[in-house]
Amino acid sequence: MIKLTILDGHAVNPGDLSWDIFRQFADVTVYERTEANQVIERIADSDAIFLNKINITEEVINSCPNLKYIGVLATGYNVIDLVAARKRNIIVTNIPSYSTNSVAQHVFAFILNFTNLVSSHNEAVHKGDWCKCRDFCFWNNSLSELSQKTLGIFGLGNIGKKVAEIAKAFDMKVICHTRSPKPEICENVSFEELLRRSDFISLHAPLTEATKNIINKESLSLMKPSAYLINTARGGFIDEEALAEALNNNQLAGYAADVVAEEPMAENNPLLKAKNCVITPHIAWAPKETRQRLQGIALDNLKNWLNNTPVNVVS
Repeated sequence: MIKLTILDGHAVNPGDLSWDIFRQFADVTVYERTEANQVIERIADSDAIFLNKINITEEVINSCPNLKYIGVLATGYNVIDLVAARKRNIIVTNIPSYSTNSVAQHVFAFILNFTNLVSSHNEAVHKGDWCKCRDFCFWNNSLSELSQKTLGIFGLGNIGKKVAEIAKAFDMKVICHTRSPKPEICENVSFEELLRRSDFISLHAPLTEATKNIINKESLSLMKPSAYLINTARGGFIDEEALAEALNNNQLAGYAADVVAEEPMAENNPLLKAKNCVITPHIAWAPKETRQRLQGIALDNLKNWLNNTPVNVVS
């Protein structure tokens, strides 16, 4: 039986799931968290490893002679030195498309937070404002309908397509900017037109050198002051200083994000003090059903590798 080590199991399973499904195929050791200086020691004699956000460098790979399989418990695999893995013929797999529904759901949790102001009105009610009201209702800021508003989607992969589908159920107009146009889903426009026309923009592209800091002072200046920006993809899309400045100067109506450039979030991140900025701690992927699906795909990846028919291979 192979030796399987899970390096940062707490993220996927903080205690409400089980790793037992893997034990019929491997001798499993689970670490809740692993620091960079503990990685080599913990996987030195492992045949296979699972990880989420642990860096597996060339040094790590070269220090672990038994290592034959690396399973990333996420879609992104930038934490792995793929070149070093290929040199050693180590199979690397990821978990694609497991969080499509939950991330799209989170996008609309953000959008509806801006249009319906549920959180702020709930706080006002619990402070006693409704009890003191002379009328049967009150609102503390403008509410708005989504119908006929324009949603711009940057990147039209599985999540982007799901977001477009939900937007149409709200009777929104949908435009997109993507390298692979799908006219049956939405009108494809230039990035500049997406910025100018959209009432809401949701980011769903991969983070590359071309998309890094794509939301910057120049691109923000093209957006409507009444527009909202939603980011459930990658913190690296955002020049956070420029965005905070735009929010504080009312150049943008609001920003909502589940990701930031440095995670966990730094105490000096300028978005912490920016106006109308809603941030959740990287939880769009975290519903229990979503994490169960992730575990199931990880198990299938492992079984297929053991059967010499690997799937979801990225290297």
